[in-house]
Amino acid sequence: MVIQKSGRLSQFFCSWSGGKDSCLSLYYALKAGYSCASLLTMVDESGRHSRSHGLFPDALKAQAEAMEIPLRTAAASWGDYEIQFKKQAAFFKGENVEHGVFGDIDLQQHREWVERVCCESGITAHLPLWNCVRQTLVQEFIDAGFKALVVVVNTKKMPGEFLGRSIDTALVRELEAIGVDACGENGEFHTFVYDGPLFKKKLNVVKGTALNRGEYVFLPITATIDNEWFE
Repeated sequence: MVIQKSGRLSQFFCSWSGGKDSCLSLYYALKAGYSCASLLTMVDESGRHSRSHGLFPDALKAQAEAMEIPLRTAAASWGDYEIQFKKQAAFFKGENVEHGVFGDIDLQQHREWVERVCCESGITAHLPLWNCVRQTLVQEFIDAGFKALVVVVNTKKMPGEFLGRSIDTALVRELEAIGVDACGENGEFHTFVYDGPLFKKKLNVVKGTALNRGEYVFLPITATIDNEWFE
């Protein structure tokens, strides 16, 4: 997979949700020989959950530690999300990190937003998954050896019983059989990655009790580094 680029991409920050698409885009960029200066996750205004997937910051920090990549977080409401994101982009620009990697696949409005805010911040946006076949992407994720759990389900778009399931070929077949997109690109579900070729340390993952919030059901995740694994 070749990253679409203008100019030389050396160091980049990765827009990090904690899920499979951002993980796969990071994987592609690193395999292409580039260096990730930092992950960037936007959290809600309380700082208690990630803005996109509702993950605890400690779980995201554990992911970053397991991959040995720094993590930067910033709090934002939906109302000031763009302002706060641009502040982070400006920070990276000041650190001579002029490229950002994003996990968007084919939603044009997402791409337009990413490219606009990055351009206005002096950052070049790269979308290595762009226009790839969704089913192919999720299978590449699985075949590469990544492991992830479904941690958010939109119950208006798919059954809540899929919450907590592992992302594997069997699950993809089940989703497609009921008309759910294999990547969840239409907002059907979100994931949490806890193992794979980018992980240099093992994570212990504990599932909490499912929480219902309107049409969404969330699975709280606690993730910690397994220190005994190194002894």
